[in-house]
Amino acid sequence: MSITRRGLLGTATVLTAATLALAGCSSSGSLAGSSSAPASQAASSGAAGGGTITVGSANFPENEILAYIYGGALAKAGYTVSYKVNIGARAAYIASLEKGDINLVPEYAGSILSYLDKTANAKSGDAVKSALDNDLAKVNLKAAELSQAADSDSLNVTPSYASKNNLSSIADLKKVGSFTLAANPEFATRPDGIPGLKSVYGLSNVKFKAINDSGGNSTLQALLGNQVQVADIYSTTPSILANKLVTLKDPKNLFASQQVVPIYSASKDSSQLTAALNKVSEALTTQDLLSLNTKVSGSAKEDPQKAAQEWLAGKGLG
Repeated sequence: MSITRRGLLGTATVLTAATLALAGCSSSGSLAGSSSAPASQAASSGAAGGGTITVGSANFPENEILAYIYGGALAKAGYTVSYKVNIGARAAYIASLEKGDINLVPEYAGSILSYLDKTANAKSGDAVKSALDNDLAKVNLKAAELSQAADSDSLNVTPSYASKNNLSSIADLKKVGSFTLAANPEFATRPDGIPGLKSVYGLSNVKFKAINDSGGNSTLQALLGNQVQVADIYSTTPSILANKLVTLKDPKNLFASQQVVPIYSASKDSSQLTAALNKVSEALTTQDLLSLNTKVSGSAKEDPQKAAQEWLAGKGLG
C-alpha cells in the first residue's frame, strides 16, 4: 500500500523502513543513478542554457505526478531533467537530496517543517513558509513559493448534509446540534483534532468515531451511510470529487498549511529555476490535484508522467 503524505513524517518505524528501502533499491536504480521511469522517459531536454537537474519523489502516486509536473516545467525552461521517482519515505528522499543524488523534490509545507523542527507550531501558509525557509537554510536547501494546491486534513460532509444545514466552513458546525465525526484514532487527542475543534472553533457538540483507514473507503462508506456526518479525508483524495463531497473551509487554520512546495538544493538556486517553479505553483490548485489523482489512481490508471504532461500542456507550461 502506498504511503500517504501524513505517513511521510519521520518516526523510528519509518526510519527503519527507509533504511531498508535504501538498501534494496539498487535493482530499480531509484537512488543509484538511473530513473525508475522507462528509459524513454528518464530525461527530457529543454532549450539550451538551463543546466542539469534530477527530480525525485516519495513513493506514492500524487508525489510522483508532482515530480513530473515540476520537472516538465524545468525542461521547458531550458534544463536537462532526469527523474528518480518512488524513492521512499521522507527520511530516504531528504537524505538523497542532502547528498546530491537528487536536486529537487515536491513537498508539503507543514509536514516538511514538522520533520525539520519537531517544535514548530506555525499554522498559516505565510508563517509555515517563513519558518521553513529558516530551517532549510541550515541544511543547504531552499524552497520555492508555496503552491495554491494543498494535500491536508480536511473535514468533509455529504452534499445533502451541507445543504440541509447551510454548511460551508468548520465554524458552521456549531449550529447543527450533535454530530459524529470519523477520523483515524489519533484524531481524538491530536492538538488539531477533537481538542482543536473545541479550542479553536468552540465545538462541544462532536461525537467521535475512530476509523483507522486515513480517510479511505471505510470512512467514506460511514459518511455516505450517515453513520457519521463529518469525515476527515485528505483534501486531494479522489473520493471527494467522485462523491461530490463538500469540503468545509478552515478559516482559523486548525490544520497547518500543507501547500505543495518544491524543495531543492541551494547549489541549484537561480532566477531561471525559481521562475519556472513558481509558475507551476501559481497555477496548480487542489482541484487540479484531485483531478490528477483521479486519473492516475482511479479506474483509468493513467501513467503519472502522461497525466503531468497533459496538465502542463493545458496550462501552457510544458
